[in-house]
Amino acid sequence: MPIYHKLGSIPQKRHTIFKSPKGDFYYEQLFGTEGFNGHSSLLYHTHRPTQVKEILKSYSVEPKVAIGKNIKSLLLKGFEIKPVADFLESRKTVLFNNDCHIGLAAPTESMKNYFYKNADADEMIFIHKGKGKLKTFMGNIQFEYGDYLIIPRGMIYQMEFETTENRLLYVESFDPFYTPKRYKSSSGQLLEHSPFCERDFKLPTELETHDEKGDFIIKIKKEGMMHEFVYATHPFDVVGWDGYNFPYGFSIHNFEPITGRVHQPPPVHQTFETSSFVVCSFVPRLYDYHPLSIPAPYNHSNIDSDEVLYYVDGDFMSRNNIEQGHITLHPKGIPHGPAPGAMERSIGQTITQELAVMVDTFKPLKVTEDAMAIDDGKYYKSWVE
Repeated sequence: MPIYHKLGSIPQKRHTIFKSPKGDFYYEQLFGTEGFNGHSSLLYHTHRPTQVKEILKSYSVEPKVAIGKNIKSLLLKGFEIKPVADFLESRKTVLFNNDCHIGLAAPTESMKNYFYKNADADEMIFIHKGKGKLKTFMGNIQFEYGDYLIIPRGMIYQMEFETTENRLLYVESFDPFYTPKRYKSSSGQLLEHSPFCERDFKLPTELETHDEKGDFIIKIKKEGMMHEFVYATHPFDVVGWDGYNFPYGFSIHNFEPITGRVHQPPPVHQTFETSSFVVCSFVPRLYDYHPLSIPAPYNHSNIDSDEVLYYVDGDFMSRNNIEQGHITLHPKGIPHGPAPGAMERSIGQTITQELAVMVDTFKPLKVTEDAMAIDDGKYYKSWVE
């Protein structure tokens, strides 16, 4: 995150003695990326953040492959993922490759008895339904319908829900999430033609500092395994921090669409990028205003990427029989485009109210058993007249 931010109390100079009002030492931690060359923050803990008391158990959470080499277009009925009380148990990976895992979750309860850390991947959680608070050792972020939450790898966090009906789309990325390079200056500031700016981000606030000793369970995901650790102190014991590596939120409703006289290509919707995939936001917008324009997207071939569309809300102009929570997969190697009749219906229309999230990966995606359990089985035939 190329914005400097700070919360709480920090010393004037880094790597120097810093004590509490009672005279106890605070313990500095570098929370960094790419060795010592990427974005980082410096955190100051009440207790040493290294005190492991016990490792309770380890178990596999690897997704189970149903189709390893897929060329079939799929429609997954996302809201058929059954609600589960526990946040981690509710997460179901539906598509994945060596760069990312794409999944759905419908947790009904907050994380109360443990904390979570993904040691391998940055996480993007899109809030389709629900409201609450992302709690981390770097501060809290309120979230609601339409929010993206970007959680850097290594971040210890809890999800606190105010609601019981919660629907989430998540992407675990083994490369960091960034805002698109073409929208930034050489120093990282978002430029005037960007569809959003820094003031649109939800930054951490409300730093909670817990000076507590005891048994605190942290579930750590690493290399497809979940490890349950017991730490001797509360993980949210940070008194202050500053830097560039921290969680943040962004509402899809703050994405300002780029429009034109003729149909614009998907990159105008880009919101985030990694070195291996992009994330785009399709939002309500005016249609193309050339007198002969065709608002529906043109047919196009997926030669270099697999396209995943998650439908959130509104009228999905280019498809037929699409509902909230549906996911379509258009794999590389075959062309796709509007459903029969969609192009013709779009002519003369002036506005769309669609809301959707797209993930385009540069490597093919495997399909999991959880995905096949919610597959409609016939989507690949939907272009036949």
